[in-house]
Amino acid sequence: MHYGEIKKRDIANGIGVRVSLFVSGCTRHCKNCFNPETWDFAYGKPFTAETETEILAALSPDFINGLTVLGGEPFEPENQRALLPFLKRVRAEYPGKDIWCYTGCTLEADLTPGGTKHCEATAPLLGLIDVLVDGAFVESLKDITLRFRGSANQRLIDLPATRRTGEIVLWDKMK
Repeated sequence: MHYGEIKKRDIANGIGVRVSLFVSGCTRHCKNCFNPETWDFAYGKPFTAETETEILAALSPDFINGLTVLGGEPFEPENQRALLPFLKRVRAEYPGKDIWCYTGCTLEADLTPGGTKHCEATAPLLGLIDVLVDGAFVESLKDITLRFRGSANQRLIDLPATRRTGEIVLWDKMK
């Protein structure tokens, strides 16, 4: 896996101050994507053990709320396979910090068994994520008043609550 950028102090992609990892690779190619350079799977730098160590160190201050993973597309199968062991490390080393993930996929259509992006890593990866921002950016539904998303079709899904209830639960916490 490659990544395009690591933001060590990000306040735009989730609650509080966060560390954000922008992975490379996306086959969706949404019209007017805010990050089209990350469509290329080889864009940026290789995601290495040193990269993991750098991100884990950046997560250590108490004022950092958590990690956000964006792209590109984190749920491209090759990215899922690379992210899974890393997010397991994040969860183990920082159990009190949350993990957000942005995807152009939709949970029901793409990330469930039989879905277009489902692979052996999908369910365990979803099990590590607290908030999933799902849905492709749609220019005609762009709304700059929405928190943490760009278009009205995108949802902020509370994955732990969704797992508990078996139904999609939207995230609405205003921490």
